[in-house]
Amino acid sequence: MQNPKTPQILQQHFEYLKGQFAAGTLVLTGPLVDGQYGIGILETSSQEEAQRIMENDPSVKSGIFQLEIHQVRLPLLRGQSAPAASSQALSPAERTRLLNHLDATRKAVLDATAGLSDAQWNFKPGPDRWSVAEVSEHLALAEGFLFTLITQQVMKAPAPTDRKESAAEIDALILAVIPDRTNKAQAPGPLVPNGRWSPADALKNFQEGRATTLKFAKETPDLREHAIDSAIFNKKIDAYQWLLFISAHCERHTAQIKEVKSDPNFPKQ
Repeated sequence: MQNPKTPQILQQHFEYLKGQFAAGTLVLTGPLVDGQYGIGILETSSQEEAQRIMENDPSVKSGIFQLEIHQVRLPLLRGQSAPAASSQALSPAERTRLLNHLDATRKAVLDATAGLSDAQWNFKPGPDRWSVAEVSEHLALAEGFLFTLITQQVMKAPAPTDRKESAAEIDALILAVIPDRTNKAQAPGPLVPNGRWSPADALKNFQEGRATTLKFAKETPDLREHAIDSAIFNKKIDAYQWLLFISAHCERHTAQIKEVKSDPNFPKQ
């Protein structure tokens, strides 16, 4: 039997979504034509934020609709492609996506390492595999290393002039290739962990470095106007894309932490 309050709740549901749309959080929403379910795309800094927003929807709170949350990347989005020329102005939407990505990958590291015991921090799945502690140390080192590269080299270089792809295409390439752990890579010597910090200090250094990265990403106006060659991609990468690289690299190693934790011999406590 239909809840007699259903029409009222559905109206509240629609008004709630209108509010999220006006706030810039909801990108699109609507029911499928076959009526099986509806979809909505939210732009948030984390999956947890999206979960919180949708759990407060009156239709979800009342039980009329059931909620499923899935993360999605949108490296290519109509209206965001750029001419395959040299540099371009950074749009507000691009900056927002960068900041959201950096914040989401920061939080993912903290979530993946929360509440670990000493045994769990230091467990190694194999003699040539890193522990969670070592991955965290590597992340802290890489954050500072890449940020220095951006500020000391990239931002002093001229704008790219010989690109064959658009900036959006290179953005998408970075976000697809770097997190993919089937693409094997060897950490350069300065970024190899050696136990220089405790796990707590490694996380502290990572968070401080990420705060600096976020501030720079938020306040620097000309991120598209400076670029240097990347040996990984064999093309020029601008400062915006190097910042995406930092975040995608973080995503890559968060996946590594999860791999360690999923090992059958990972300590229970």
